Amino acid sequence: MSAEDPEQQDGQEDDEDLQYFVRIGQTDLDGTKSVERSLSEMNGIGRRAARIIAQNTGISRTATFGRLDDDEIDAIVEEVEGFAENNPEWLANHQGYYSGEVTHETGNDLDLTRRQDINRLQMISAYRGVRHQRGQKVRGQRTRSTGRSEGTIGVNVEAIKEEAEEGGEE
Repeated sequence: MSAEDPEQQDGQEDDEDLQYFVRIGQTDLDGTKSVERSLSEMNGIGRRAARIIAQNTGISRTATFGRLDDDEIDAIVEEVEGFAENNPEWLANHQGYYSGEVTHETGNDLDLTRRQDINRLQMISAYRGVRHQRGQKVRGQRTRSTGRSEGTIGVNVEAIKEEAEEGGEE
C-alpha cells in the first residue's frame, strides 16, 4: 500500500496545479487540453493560428494549457490580441470596408463584425446582401438540386397512400 500512496499523492498534486478553465477575453478555454487545441476552440482562431501563436510566444504547442504559469498565459493573451500586427496581413481574418485596416477578430467581436458586414450588404442591396435576405446560397454554389429549404419537390408517396386508403374505406 505504501507504494501506491505516493502515486496517488503525485496525481492529486498534479490536479491541484491544473487550471481547468483559462479565460482569454470573454472565452473560457479548456485547461486540460494542449495549448494548440485549446486555442483552436476559440472563435476566430484555427489550428494554424494557434500553432503560430504558440510558436511566437516560445511555448510548446503540446504543453497542457492549464499547467502554464501566469506569465506564459499573459504572453499568449497578448499574442492573441496583437495577432494582426505580429503576422502577415493574409493571415488576419478581417479587412475593414471603410478604412481598409486589417484586423484579426476573435470571440464575440467576430460574430458582431460578421453581422455588421452582412447588414451593410443588405442595406445597399448588393447581390450578396439580397441572397442573405432570401436565405439562399451566397458564394456561387449550385442551387439546381441542393439548398432547397421548402421541403421535397416531387411525388409525395405517403399522401397518395393515405388517399388510396380513404378511397378504399368508402
